[in-house]
Amino acid sequence: MLTVSDLQMRFKAVRAVDGVSFSVRPGETLGLVGESGCGKSTTARAIVRLLEPTGGSILFQGRDIAHARQRELRPLRRDLQMIFQDPYSSLNPRQTVGQIIANPLIVQGISGVTAKVGELLDMVGLIPEHADRYPHEFSGGQAQRIGIARALATRPKLVIADEPVSALDVSVQAQIVNLLEELQRELGLTYIFIAHDLSVVRRVSDRVAVMYLGRIVEIGDRHALYDSPAHPYTRALLSAVPVPDPKVERKRERIVLQGDPPSPAAPPPGCSFHPRCPQAKEICSVERPLLQVHRDREVACHFPLQPDDPSAGRPG
Repeated sequence: MLTVSDLQMRFKAVRAVDGVSFSVRPGETLGLVGESGCGKSTTARAIVRLLEPTGGSILFQGRDIAHARQRELRPLRRDLQMIFQDPYSSLNPRQTVGQIIANPLIVQGISGVTAKVGELLDMVGLIPEHADRYPHEFSGGQAQRIGIARALATRPKLVIADEPVSALDVSVQAQIVNLLEELQRELGLTYIFIAHDLSVVRRVSDRVAVMYLGRIVEIGDRHALYDSPAHPYTRALLSAVPVPDPKVERKRERIVLQGDPPSPAAPPPGCSFHPRCPQAKEICSVERPLLQVHRDREVACHFPLQPDDPSAGRPG
């Protein structure tokens, strides 16, 4: 359904996205994880063309939309929608909920707007009477449901969820995740699910892509990636996920990376992770590793971890 190749987003000297490539299959959920500032949200906004990519291609349903004109994108937006992180900042405070959800229907020339708005509200767990109220009258979880209803108004095929639960309380997060899973089953949706909560990503995703400093360093099946990470950064990232069992938590290895992430304005030569990598060798500071098939996934590392390597044991 979607193939991103060598995607680049630069803001003057800052390489926010630096050669990202991945594909998304119909009906699956691809999780996209990484530290804050690694380029996850910028990648999402470039895919839906809220930002103009500075390089690469975005093949959506067989058509390259990376540099398509806005009038060419309008019919494609019916099949490609986005759910934003902060529901309040993404909803127009001067419009009623009904107007907000109706906007994409009107733009796409879809008839029966009033009835469809009521159906969409019911679909996300709200009631038709909510259509006459304004966003500030709703809780965070309800506001995010409105954002989801707006994204689903045109019955899209691919939905990019950009940290849709990070601004919500933990109890509400579970409700929204359950809703997204139910909607995927009912409507046959395909998701790109962006989050920094690795536990949520593991639950909802079929495959997971790990980003570091604007690049994907590992991508593969969620079970294989979580149980036996091949990239040193993935292993360090997973070791930071808390485990509910106190006995397991006390015994497992916690990997603490030294130093801060490099600046995207001045990335290090070679592998961007090598200044913080405990396994870095001379080649890592000179030659940039490319994504290559390793075991059952793709890894951008000169010395990927092996399952029988003591240092590559399960991080918990």
